[in-house]
Amino acid sequence: MFEEALSWAKKKPDFAIDLGTANTLVVDKAGGVIFEQPSVCCFDGSVGPDGKLFAVGADAQPMIGREVNRLRTVRPLRNGVLVDVRATCELLKFALKPLTPKRRLRASRVVIGVPTDATQAERRALGRAAHDAGLAEPMRLADPMLAAIGSGLDVAEARGRMIVDCGAGLTDIVVISLGGICISRSVRGGGDAVDAALVHHLHLRKQFNIGQSTAEALKIALSEALMSPGRSYVEVKGLDMRNGLPRVLALDVEELRPIVERHADEIASAVRGAFAATQPDLVSGILDDGISLTGGAAMTALVAERIQRSTGISVRVMDAPQRAVARGLAVMLN
Repeated sequence: MFEEALSWAKKKPDFAIDLGTANTLVVDKAGGVIFEQPSVCCFDGSVGPDGKLFAVGADAQPMIGREVNRLRTVRPLRNGVLVDVRATCELLKFALKPLTPKRRLRASRVVIGVPTDATQAERRALGRAAHDAGLAEPMRLADPMLAAIGSGLDVAEARGRMIVDCGAGLTDIVVISLGGICISRSVRGGGDAVDAALVHHLHLRKQFNIGQSTAEALKIALSEALMSPGRSYVEVKGLDMRNGLPRVLALDVEELRPIVERHADEIASAVRGAFAATQPDLVSGILDDGISLTGGAAMTALVAERIQRSTGISVRVMDAPQRAVARGLAVMLN
């Protein structure tokens, strides 16, 4: 796989795209991020051909859960996989606007990161969205391999390395050696699954309604509180369903602990499963170097703590983990 990527890189790709469930980044050859915005579109009316694009990216993000009249917000990707070709196409068009005055996109060579378990149908859907956005057929590289490269790891070495790439919609767990992926495991849901679980818990147990954006902020605050002795509660703003009035609710951290830990433990269990399928000769390198954690959700200290507790192996959160895939894409461009 790595050799194939290097062969393709010799064709001098023009730019690269990190199309994520939460955010989309476009990287140029200089390694600069020329676009970084939320992966969200807002349409006036239908999302189909008849719908009119109303807002994209940072302009559409605040509209989630606050739509009025005919407006509809859409996340083009769910659980790390493209689920709406039209929205993906519009997001790519918007992301590539800074490039259009400089070159013809159809003649450009493009690299896009994809999950390791993406099916052929999902890969074809991505190719279709890229074509509709005016791009040539993209080269697809596995996100965790890119994350490893972007973290400065020597993926071509005859040595086992484990990467856990934690995204908003998907966690990819791989063992890499000699430029290839030896073992891969995936946990669908990612940080978005925790957000949904928090919304459901408050709705069911507290008769309290919060939106997706509020749930994401609550998840971050809760994760920090769980790792900070002395913090016994977190506050959240929402709607009291018993009287229909807005209020601030103080939540016991220990009551919500199982929700966040359940997701972290699911990742830890998948890591253990990956170890069980790994050749013994590859394990020694991982024991020496530890497990490398990348992705936006890796910044939640609880994930690293639960993996380390479950496996007994040290876990390293890589520098700026949310940018690891983008840095890897920049390396492949050069």
